[in-house]
Amino acid sequence: MRADVFDPVKRSAVMRAVKSRDTAPELKVRTAVRDLGYARRYRLNNTALPGKPDLVFGSMRKVIFVHGCFWHGHDCKRGARQPKDNAAYWRAKIGRNVARDRATLKTLREDDWSSLVIWECETRNADALARKLTRFLR
Repeated sequence: MRADVFDPVKRSAVMRAVKSRDTAPELKVRTAVRDLGYARRYRLNNTALPGKPDLVFGSMRKVIFVHGCFWHGHDCKRGARQPKDNAAYWRAKIGRNVARDRATLKTLREDDWSSLVIWECETRNADALARKLTRFLR
């Protein structure tokens, strides 16, 4: 196990800065949704639905989750990265996140909601993101 490069106070500040809403990938998705003409058709972070989806299109019964690749265990380069410090803790945490995400999507599907997961790495290509959102929202 390596020593942390930050002292405990600085590490706490760094981890506190990790946001759960209004992240850069989420803002890119919201911009793309607005550009497609769905500006006033969604709500943000609905706590009444399982998993608190990032965008909820209530009239269409569709939800969009914007997942960070590392935090939700995506199979891309960033998501596959394994921390060296406290590795067992991080493997377990990300494993719990993946299991929770799977259960959330299953519950939504059982309640007749359509779900789309947009990965952080997918927000880098605006054209591909717009195509994916168009297919889902139509």
